[in-house]
Order: sequence, then C-alpha cells, then structure tokens
Amino acid sequence: METQGETQGIGAGSIGDWAGRSADPEYRAAVVDLLGALAYGELSAFERLAEDAKFAPGLADKAALARMASAEFQHFQLLHDRLAAVGADPDEAMTPFVEPLDGFHRLTAPSDWLEGLVKAYVGDAIATDFYREVAVRLDDDTRDLVLGVMADTGHAQFAVDKVRQAIQENPRVGGRLALWGRRLMGEALSQAQRVVAERDALSNLLVGGAQVQGFDLVEVGKMFNRITEAHTRRMAALGLAS
Repeated sequence: METQGETQGIGAGSIGDWAGRSADPEYRAAVVDLLGALAYGELSAFERLAEDAKFAPGLADKAALARMASAEFQHFQLLHDRLAAVGADPDEAMTPFVEPLDGFHRLTAPSDWLEGLVKAYVGDAIATDFYREVAVRLDDDTRDLVLGVMADTGHAQFAVDKVRQAIQENPRVGGRLALWGRRLMGEALSQAQRVVAERDALSNLLVGGAQVQGFDLVEVGKMFNRITEAHTRRMAALGLAS
C-alpha cells in the first residue's frame, strides 16, 4: 500500500494559492472540472461500498464497509462545499463525469464479495494515483483538499487481508481475481484517458497549457507508466499476478 509521498512529484514547489491562481479563467475551469470529477467519484464510491455490503459474509465485514462508505461521503461533502465556495454549481461541475464514471462501474460490476474487494482496492487506487499526480500542478489550497480526500478510508489493508486469506483457503480463486484485476486496470485507464480528452481545460492542465509546472506530453506518458507500475505493486500485495 502506497503512501502519499510515494507518488512522484508530491511536495513540488508551490505555484501559489487559489486567490492568485484563480484569476486565470483556464486554470479555474480546470480546477472546477477536477473537483467535479472527484466529487462524483466520491459519491459513486459511497454508493458502491454501500451496495457491496450486501455481499459481505458476516456482520463485522458489513459494518466495516459501512464505515468506509461513510468516510467516502464525508469526502464528497468536502468537495461539494469547496465547489460552492469558489462560486461553481456542484451539480453542474459533476454532470460531465456522470456518464463515464457510471459506464466504468457498469462494465466492472463485481459478481461477488472478493471481486468487490479487489475493485475497491485496485480500481479506487488507480484513480487516487491519477489525482495525486495532478495535485502537484495545483495551487496550495486545492492541492491540500485533493490530497486530503484521497486519503485511504481503511479499505486498502482490509481488502489485502481478506483477499489473501481467501487465496490461502482456496488458491484457485487467485487466477480468477488476477484476470479481474487486469480488466479493472484496462477499463480504468480507458475511462481516465477519455475524460481527459473530452475536457479541454483539464487536458491543458495536464500538458502544461495552463502554464503550470511545464508539464508536457512525454511526462503524461511517464505518469501513466507510474500508475501502471503502482498497479503491479498492489496486485502483488493482494497475492495476485498482474
């Protein structure tokens, strides 16, 4: 399980605070997009964890997922309130990301408890890595918020422990879950690339169009390579081949 500091670039030099950076309309649009995507992602995570609780084999596991779902909703509320505070309509900011995120979840609906755990661990972690990479190109206020809501809600180690235990009890499930993890990775990267391609302000932020940190297309490729490498490490932590 990675910590925030393991993502390359975290701790880079400050580009200023929100008050100064938001005077640039392109930068402001990119941040509103980013917070809108994050907010809907957190709301979806809340709904998904609450739904996945029905697969839980026991009351303790059901309660654990309920606690995680509650933490995700608190993150959503922080993002919702921040959007409102900067003068954006939270619903409008989230709307462009409803279809792609809902599409990802439709394509990766777990069929059982273990698939749900792998998705919560691997799928959410891919998104977390992406947002942490973007965070180094943000103003101080927005970066602190993004890193705060990306903090682990507790399901990382919970998922690792439960999946490893299941594989130890029945090694045959490992092959199925490894294939599932690869599918999650492919779908997550596909959706991330689609969102970036369709949102000009967010895309410009990533490639340096907003004149933040001089990020270029070569670095975008390196970023996705780092995300892929982190995925491989997480699969290994679960006891699965990537």
